[in-house]
Amino acid sequence: MATPDERMQILKMISQKQITAEEGAGLLDALRGASATRASGRDEPGKAHWLRVRVTDRLSGRTKVNVNLPIDLVDVGLKLGARFAPEMVGMDISALQAALKNGVQGRIVAVDDDEDDERVEIFVE
Repeated sequence: MATPDERMQILKMISQKQITAEEGAGLLDALRGASATRASGRDEPGKAHWLRVRVTDRLSGRTKVNVNLPIDLVDVGLKLGARFAPEMVGMDISALQAALKNGVQGRIVAVDDDEDDERVEIFVE
C-alpha cells in the first residue's frame, strides 16, 4: 500500500515544480494501482514487480546506488528521469519498454562507465 510519506513526497515535488501536476497525478495513480493489485491478490505468478538499478564502484566492488522502482511506475519514472538527466534526451527507451511489456526478467542492461569507474546494471525482478 502506498504510504502517506510516498504521497507527500509526490505532492512536495509538484509544489517545488520538480514535476508537473499531470506527472504527479500519474505517479499517484500508479501507486494506487500497484497497491490495489497487491491488496486484491491479483498478482500474476512469475510476473515482474520491480525494476532495480544498481551502480557499483568497479575498483572496490561497493554498491553506490541500489534503487527499486515498482514496474507500474517505470513509464512515469523514465519520463521524470529524462527531465533530471539531460543525457537521456533523444535516448531510445523503446527497447526497455518492449522488454518489460514482454515479461523479460533478470539483468537487462549492464554498462561500464570508464570515466567514473562504475558499472550500471538494470534488472527486472
